[in-house]
Amino acid sequence: MRRTSFPRGERGLRIDDTVTTGKVDIRLYTYGGKTLLTAARIYKGQTTNFRTPGGGFAPIFQV
Repeated sequence: MRRTSFPRGERGLRIDDTVTTGKVDIRLYTYGGKTLLTAARIYKGQTTNFRTPGGGFAPIFQV
């Protein structure tokens, strides 16, 4: 398995009436040169905390 890392991006979030930022982690799971799954997470700190408001898995929209 080959892993490529890039600096984490940030995304602006509006939680209730407060605007904050969260780190974004986008992953492509592949096999045999084909993408099987695309996943995104938004988090603060070092790891994903699903109890953090606005954190957890995020939708991915193809444009």
